[in-house]
Amino acid sequence: MIKINSQELYDKINACWIGKNIGGTIGAPYEGKREILNVSGFASEPGKPLPNDDLDLQLVWLKALYEQGPKNINSKVLGEYWLSYIGPCWNEYGICKANMQDGFLPPMSGSVLNEDWKHSNGAWIRTEVWACCFPAMPETAIKMAFEDASVDHGFGEGTFAAIFIAAMESVAFVNSNIDELLDIGLSKIPEDCRVSRSVRLVMDCYKKGMDWKDTRNAVVKDSEDLGWFQAPANVAFVVLGLLYGGCDFKKSMLYAVNCGDDTDCTAATVGALLGIMYGNKGIPDDWRAYIGDEIQSICIRQEVSRYPKTCTQLTDLIIRILPVTLNSFIDFRPVYEKRHTLNQIMLTDDKTDLSELDINKWKGCGFASGLAECSPYSITSECMFADATVELDSEPFIQPFATISGKITVRHNIKTGDQMHLNVKWFLPDGFSVDCTKNLLMNFRTGKTQSSICKFTITAGETVQANNDILIQIKCPNRPTSMFLPLHIMG
Repeated sequence: MIKINSQELYDKINACWIGKNIGGTIGAPYEGKREILNVSGFASEPGKPLPNDDLDLQLVWLKALYEQGPKNINSKVLGEYWLSYIGPCWNEYGICKANMQDGFLPPMSGSVLNEDWKHSNGAWIRTEVWACCFPAMPETAIKMAFEDASVDHGFGEGTFAAIFIAAMESVAFVNSNIDELLDIGLSKIPEDCRVSRSVRLVMDCYKKGMDWKDTRNAVVKDSEDLGWFQAPANVAFVVLGLLYGGCDFKKSMLYAVNCGDDTDCTAATVGALLGIMYGNKGIPDDWRAYIGDEIQSICIRQEVSRYPKTCTQLTDLIIRILPVTLNSFIDFRPVYEKRHTLNQIMLTDDKTDLSELDINKWKGCGFASGLAECSPYSITSECMFADATVELDSEPFIQPFATISGKITVRHNIKTGDQMHLNVKWFLPDGFSVDCTKNLLMNFRTGKTQSSICKFTITAGETVQANNDILIQIKCPNRPTSMFLPLHIMG
């Protein structure tokens, strides 16, 4: 059990958003600069922060948490909120919206026709809301960050970046050791992904005593094949700022900004993370006074709904929902069992007590270990007794008389010992056919999640429409609930 003082937590959450606002304002005027910079402070007028989409989208996600509840948040729900409340259509924002409007559900909305932007910065810059709503709960925070990131990045590097940053931010509420935070963040993503490679490059250069400019240039060179505005290099610039700046607020933020590239994102993330680590006492008074408390919006459709207008209001809303979020994913086992895998969080008026905190429990890839092997063209459906995923072997495009193949994986959800027969039924466009088994058997082994896999091949007919919708029904004969997997294929 981790006991966190309520006022201390309030201060850290508030400092997260103040730090986010400061960094976004300092970095925004230089966004996209490719050279090493020499920024030393604000270039904007005092009294108002500059608008920042990195923060805007998180206000919409908080709205979703309030209206849907934490257990109901997934990429499909967030995709619907995106279409309803978020206006801009630039880069991956526009691609994912166009894909969803065309019929592709997340995470396919972040994969289809998105080679230029699936590795970019749109998602890791909006992870603070998940960390603040799930402090010291990194496994939950990264799952939420994944659901968020997959809407516009699929299974690209942009999604791994979001998992890495969300893990660090969630743990930072109870640990301010930057080396341990980096170790935990890296343990949550595949070791061979590009985000991990870039972060480890910075860490290695820093340990060797290299000048920060040389380290920055090494990152740029290593990421040449990906280009600018991509997550691996920009996340590395955040880490560079934290290490070379010694986690001092001003120094760290300016190091990150002066690396160039997506400067508002790197500076804002440095500010948010340091705000969580040290609270408002770690933010310089002159910079906090220069920005103030206001939130300036740039991409929320304000005519649709109201949102918090200040960092104080935003903090209050998060504090209000914490009793729900902190208890939404508690491991349901008898209290006398000693097999708990996650620390439980209790808010208290007493002093913060971390004596039972075992930081090593948070190290390990776990959740994200299989993402690199997943097809980017997949859809998952969940129900009470099982989850099902359909994965395509190639992009979701088809020509007359051509084929497209894939597999369906069904995973047992209820460890009751029941063996399950599952019926698979396809609803296809006119002229289409499918070669696939119609029955699956789900065996059960105590203590293990069981899965059953069937492969399929879809063959198009003579006529292929621009948009072709396929529905797969999976039903257990002795259960009233069916799973439906909507599969969209373009002609």
